[in-house]
Amino acid sequence: MKSLASDNYAGAVPEVMQALLHENQDHAVAYGNDKTTNSLKEQLQLRIPSPFRLHLVFNGTGANLLALSILSKPYDAILCAETAHIYVDESTAPENLTGCRLIPLTIDHAGKLTPSIIQKAVKRRGDLHHPQIKVLSIAQPTEYGTLYTLDELRAIQEVAKKNDLLIHIDGSRLFTAITALGCSLQDIIERSGVDALSLGGTKSGMLYGEMVLIFNEHNQDSMFFHKRSMQLASKSRFISAQFLALLYNDVYKKYANIVLERTQQLAKVLRKYAAITITKPVEVNAVFAKIPASWIEPLQEILFFYIWNEAEYEVRLMCSFDTSEEEIDLFDRKLAELTR
Repeated sequence: MKSLASDNYAGAVPEVMQALLHENQDHAVAYGNDKTTNSLKEQLQLRIPSPFRLHLVFNGTGANLLALSILSKPYDAILCAETAHIYVDESTAPENLTGCRLIPLTIDHAGKLTPSIIQKAVKRRGDLHHPQIKVLSIAQPTEYGTLYTLDELRAIQEVAKKNDLLIHIDGSRLFTAITALGCSLQDIIERSGVDALSLGGTKSGMLYGEMVLIFNEHNQDSMFFHKRSMQLASKSRFISAQFLALLYNDVYKKYANIVLERTQQLAKVLRKYAAITITKPVEVNAVFAKIPASWIEPLQEILFFYIWNEAEYEVRLMCSFDTSEEEIDLFDRKLAELTR
């Protein structure tokens, strides 16, 4: 049974499964020193002219923590959105591994951080009694399923540069974001001035695995942090093979476009019903909506989803690469039944 709960619930795209079967035919050198991982680096270099170091990890929390630990010292502070995954959904792991203080910032109506909010948070530099603000972490797309435009990323880079902040991007759904924006991975890197990028594979159709790209001078010691973080896979080639499958002929765009199309179809269905209010801009694969309380459980029995804000009966509906038009029609029919 499928759901509208999370793209983490979905399986893997066929190209990824085929790549894993092919990779499984022979032995290869361990710990990322294999031909498949070298091929992945070459493919990334074609898309990213900027010098970088690649690290493959098991999961999103591991990717974020590795990236942040490379950029920070134990007495530093990390600025992030009040809804940030590292602040809300990764337990105390960020503080535990980095030793840093997470400082949540107020977001705007679209779930974004603005340059003015970031600027106000930079204070007490050099004060030994206060954690030293050094890193800014943003998510692209945001936890509201909205997108920073390239101009907004440029503005964030400018305020970060002005205040000597390093930038981390949580890009667990970045493949979907660049498809929606019609831009390239390099565009995101250039406009944001990112120092460490967590680039997700799991939510884009892989079985497991993420990558961390480290830019600028921070990449010199990053391999030691990788080992220390316990995220260095001995059989890294199986993560590399999956990423190569997504990058080959831009396969990720094919599935990202399916996700974007289904999400807009779902939003169109919800807008048909006067009792439902869509609460956030619909820009990637998430639809946030207020639904009558009595409708939630019957709808969850058809296609399960999570309640985002229980006090306001606001729910989050998420499409995946395998969400079908038939399933959206089923949801529509149930909504029609509930309105009678």
